[in-house]
Amino acid sequence: MKPERTASLVTTGIYRFTRNPMYLGLLLVLIALTVYLSSLWLLVGPVAFVLYMNRFQVAPEEHVLSRMFGAAYTVYQSRVRRWL
Repeated sequence: MKPERTASLVTTGIYRFTRNPMYLGLLLVLIALTVYLSSLWLLVGPVAFVLYMNRFQVAPEEHVLSRMFGAAYTVYQSRVRRWL
């Protein structure tokens, strides 16, 4: 909620594979629910989640992190994908 409070850029652990592990986990839960309930209509949920998160959460966070960590964050972005 407040990326400007970030003190350091973490690039190890799960962050070696995805820049947004919490959002990815939530997406996987939504997809699992869709599969469990066997409804194609429920795929609207995961798609809407990704579109919303990319626009209103991830993009603003990345903007702040780029300002805070500059070239280090740009290198990290080029090495690690946003979702998977």
